[in-house]
Amino acid sequence: MPEISRFLGIIITMYYNDHPPPHFHVRYNQQKAIIDIKDLAILRGQLSPRILGLVIEWAAIHQQELLENWQLAKLNQPLELISPLE
Repeated sequence: MPEISRFLGIIITMYYNDHPPPHFHVRYNQQKAIIDIKDLAILRGQLSPRILGLVIEWAAIHQQELLENWQLAKLNQPLELISPLE
């Protein structure tokens, strides 16, 4: 599972050939979630409100890059790293 970004202890990853809808995976300590790229909503899992807010802020800034990585993952191409939240 390629890591595409890391910030403040939050790890963002994306699987190759993963199931729709387009999404990314988030890990923070023992918390895990899957976030829909288009709606920026939790599909599965749970994050604390503070971590969810940071992830959604980051994803909103990088939504197009996330969609581009989703397409690359579908084609089994190397994923691009995405800048962390600053």
